[in-house]
Amino acid sequence: MAMSVGSAGEGEPMMEINTTPLIDVMLVLLIMFIITLPVMTHAVKLDMPRPNSNPTPPNEIIEPIRLDIDWDGAIIWNGTMVQLDTLEGYFRVEAAKSPQPELHVRPDRRANYDTVAKVLALAQRNGMQRIGFVGNEQFLE
Repeated sequence: MAMSVGSAGEGEPMMEINTTPLIDVMLVLLIMFIITLPVMTHAVKLDMPRPNSNPTPPNEIIEPIRLDIDWDGAIIWNGTMVQLDTLEGYFRVEAAKSPQPELHVRPDRRANYDTVAKVLALAQRNGMQRIGFVGNEQFLE
């Protein structure tokens, strides 16, 4: 950095650009890039569904399975109360069907998380692949 202490051309404008702010900005950008680079390189493993080679015909309507979990731990399969140990057999039968019906899980707002987690684990372990939650609007309040 050179500094001109006026002598010869006092009335002339200075023709040199001040590069100090430019260097400061470049250093900040370099530091930001170094900090954010490790975050961008982390990979998240996702189990994406495989494409189905034989899609269901549009005229065939598959009735979804409605599974309600009440606040007291009661499990209701399409309107019929079932126990947790018999639920495993229901999941095996439904998972063997082709095409597999959707499982619509509707936990009550006050339902115990442990019961919901056990039901979902049973469904996954027994081959249910199309699981979804319905009635989520009750949790928005």
